[in-house]
Amino acid sequence: MNKRFLISLMATLISGHFAYSQAQQPTKIPRVGFLAATSPSATATRIEAFHRGLRELGYVEKKNIVIEHRYAEVKLERLSALAAELVRLNVDVFLTAGPRATRAAKQATGTIPIVMAFDSDPVRSGFVASLARPGGNVTGLSSLSPEISAKQLELLREIISKFSRLTVLGHSAVPGNAQALREMELASGAVDVELRYLDAQDLKDVVSAFETSKGRADAVLVLQSPVVTAHPKQFAELAAKNRLPTIYWSSEFVEAGGLMSYGVSFTDLYRRAATYVDKILKGAKPADIPVEQAKKFEFVINLKTAKQIGLTIPPNVLARADRVIK
Repeated sequence: MNKRFLISLMATLISGHFAYSQAQQPTKIPRVGFLAATSPSATATRIEAFHRGLRELGYVEKKNIVIEHRYAEVKLERLSALAAELVRLNVDVFLTAGPRATRAAKQATGTIPIVMAFDSDPVRSGFVASLARPGGNVTGLSSLSPEISAKQLELLREIISKFSRLTVLGHSAVPGNAQALREMELASGAVDVELRYLDAQDLKDVVSAFETSKGRADAVLVLQSPVVTAHPKQFAELAAKNRLPTIYWSSEFVEAGGLMSYGVSFTDLYRRAATYVDKILKGAKPADIPVEQAKKFEFVINLKTAKQIGLTIPPNVLARADRVIK
């Protein structure tokens, strides 16, 4: 009887000690590797939207999730090394800010899941087999909306009384820009507006584009470009200095002093990217999570900038704006 009691007592003590030891072992906190081609200031609004999305899902940074931020500061050649650094840190999932960052992450790893916060054409970029069935270690959100450029052109026509010449400024390496330009060419032909495309590879190209457009264009339409994303304030100042009405693809440029924007809500894309990270951390495979397309669009006007360049925005256009900065 005593022997059976002692064996039972020892088993209970061993079991209790094992349970206590297990409880004392720290729970692994998941790591997200955020990779961007631009700077912290250029992505501040967007990354805050991502953080907001995480909080809505119950994540608290440094408590039950860690985010490792890496920025190339528009030195695109640095992206590969930064991606490799995140791989060495053994992050559980990448969050990439645009096609250049996604490509660098994909080249660095074929196993760590990659969530695209946005990509202008993920299929043509070769990141996914299709939107419905990504098929690899990449999934996320697509900002592909080539029809937006035609809408931007129409908005310029509504606010500029004599509008016949347009400078289109973009970056030829950005997937989706070629398709957007084709859509714009079709739209401009229908309303007799002459297009002049200028490729902006760096900030010098942007300065030159505005200087050469003064007196030769009635407005400027900006397509997606890493150099533009990295320098929103300088871009807005150049447009104002040359008194050129300029429309952008994102509201961040209007907040920095640009005239107006119409396009996909990037803050909404980043907020939704948090749900992808959550799914992957809970065991879902990127190959099985369909890529979502943009759902929210916004039209923003800066009245202070309009006044600065001597432009009056018609009341019917103001009434359609989602937001007016005064």
